[in-house]
Order: sequence, then structure tokens, then C-alpha cells
Amino acid sequence: MAQPFLTAEWRNLLMINFEADPAILQPFVPHHTELDTWNNTHYASLVGFLFTNTRVMGLSLPFHRHFEEVNLRFYVRYKEDGIWKRGVVFVKEVVPKRMITFVANTIYKEKYATHPMRHSWKHTDEQLEVAYEWKVGQHWNYLKATASGEALPITEGSEASFITDHYWGYTHMGTAHSGEYQVTHPQWRVHPVAGFSYQCDTAALYGEQFVPMLQQTPLSALLAEGSAITVMPKKIL
Repeated sequence: MAQPFLTAEWRNLLMINFEADPAILQPFVPHHTELDTWNNTHYASLVGFLFTNTRVMGLSLPFHRHFEEVNLRFYVRYKEDGIWKRGVVFVKEVVPKRMITFVANTIYKEKYATHPMRHSWKHTDEQLEVAYEWKVGQHWNYLKATASGEALPITEGSEASFITDHYWGYTHMGTAHSGEYQVTHPQWRVHPVAGFSYQCDTAALYGEQFVPMLQQTPLSALLAEGSAITVMPKKIL
């Protein structure tokens, strides 16, 4: 059995979800996959969370165990042996560590970028407040939410289930191939969100085509408690 490429914990994942124009997403769809929907709606999500206890090929790299990530992602599916696999594609992933960016872009052909980042959590029995910030030029961007302090199970077949229960990642690999890697974790619980806000320099980070998408009123916001995760080595489709 293959050994994991990466192990870590992902904690307090804040996901702000938007209706996506499939015409905008289509150029980013990897070969052999197709756009996925929930209730006939295409989704894109801004996601902020914290990596902790990170190990690459079993090795703990000094000063690279704990760090923030913010990404823009959308949802695809791939049929293998008659069975659909539900996965995600990242438009861009922001981290504060240049080595993480180098490894991810070189080995996994992802689209990482390095920016100054910071986060804050305030957790009581009654309430959880989270914020993830990243600096673009001279401006701090952010994702923020206030939620219930108690995390609840996700309802099967719900929007939250669609957003969180994707266990495959897909990337472009040349003119006719795609990369596939598995991400394993238990089903997360979610903290009911009472309020949220965000600020994003969309054009600078993702391109002008994504500005209308991220300027519209979001469909929802989720705050998942997270868990330990495992990223398996990539295979080529």
C-alpha cells in the first residue's frame, strides 16, 4: 500500500460558498473530469483554515508544521469503473510559506502563491469566532465568521455534505492528462454560522473573470471543525 505524501490536521475550515458561472469554470476543468452540481447549482468556495502537525513523506520540516491556507476551489466529478468520484479543483491556494508553495507547485502541479498571512480564533462554550487574513500588495484580505460553539453532525444529502464530502483532488497535467490524488478524513461536524464577512482582491489573485462571481451575495457559509487528514500520492489519468 502506498505511503501518504502528506499528513496533517486541518482545523476550523471556514467556507464561503458562491454560485459559479460554468462558463468561467470550464477552462479550469481538468481532462477526464466534469463540473459537479448540487441542486442544479455550480458552486465555488473561498476556504480558509489552519494546517497543524504537518509532515511531508513522514518528515516534519522546521517552521513548516503550522500555517494558514486560503483557497478558491470548485467541484468536479470523475467516473472510474462506473462509479463517480467527487473532487475539487483549486483555482489558487495561498499560504505563507515559500517552501510549501515550491513543493506543491513542483510535485502536485497546483497553483500555490505565497503571501503574508495570519489568523485568530476565539472559542467559548457558546460561540466560536474565526478569522483568516492574507495580504495582497498593501491590503489585508479576510474571511471572518461567528458561529455556535457546539459542532453538529452534517445531514446526509445537504449542501454542507456536498461542500465538505469531496475526497479527491484533480489537477491539469499537460495537454491530455490530469492528476488525481485522494484526501482521506472522517466526515466533519459543522458549527452553525450566525454571521460572516469577507474581503478579497479578486482580480489580483484570481483574474478579472472571477470578480462578478465573488462580488455577488454568497449562497452560504460553513464552519467545519476539521480533523486529521492524509493526502495520498498522485496518479496520472
